[in-house]
Parts: sequence; structure tokens; C-alpha cells
Amino acid sequence: MTRKYRQPGYQDEQPEKRPKRKRSSTPPELHSKQMPGFQEIARCTMCGAKAPHDIQTETQCSQCKTHLHSCRHCVFFDTSARYECTQELSERVNKKDIGNNCNLFVAKKTIERMTTSIRPATPKPKTARQAFDDLFKS
Repeated sequence: MTRKYRQPGYQDEQPEKRPKRKRSSTPPELHSKQMPGFQEIARCTMCGAKAPHDIQTETQCSQCKTHLHSCRHCVFFDTSARYECTQELSERVNKKDIGNNCNLFVAKKTIERMTTSIRPATPKPKTARQAFDDLFKS
């Protein structure tokens, strides 16, 4: 084989012939990894606290006492839509933060990753002194 520039290169030597590996017909074993799961959760739009799954007309946030059955907590709430709702309404709801009796209300829920880890079997030390003493226990 002749080359244009006649310089030695990686193609001068023949590559080593390796025996082909035989593939087994059974799939490799899958290892179970501890992956965090996902959860569907409703949150308060004012403070971000977790809201209960079943929101009734008089349900309030446990932290900021905001009404959860309001337009701001609804799936259909959209500031760019007419009357700020994607559903057809006959009249405008003026206060979006205050609880209302809308029949079209569906709580806004998001899917979040569970970030809590498994708690260790040993309890946490109550004081810094106890943690220091636990270091030298045998």
C-alpha cells in the first residue's frame, strides 16, 4: 500500500486479531439501586408549605392561614387568560387569594422528588458533649 506522503503512521501495522466474545442469551442481573421516588404534592402558593390532598371550601394553610380553595391554588389559574381562568366563567372573581365556592376548582399539584433519606438506626445525640463522648466509646 502506497501513501502520498510516505510517513510512518498508525496504519502501517496490522491490528491484533482478538477473539470475539460470546454473548450469553440471558440478560445481566440488574442491581436494585436505592433511587429516590416521586410524589404528587400540593403546596401553598404563599409560603410553600405542604397542603392536604383533599382541599375543601374552608381549608386553610397550616402555616400562613391562607385559604387553599382559591383561584391562586387552582390548576386553571392563568394570568394571561380572560378573567385569569382557562375555564369559561360568567363573571370575574376579583380577589384571587381569598377562598371562593368555585365549582371548577381543581387543586394544583406538582410532582416532586422525595429527598428524605432513610434515618439511621442510632439516634442523634442530644448535646455536643454527648456526641463527643460517643466518639470514644468502644
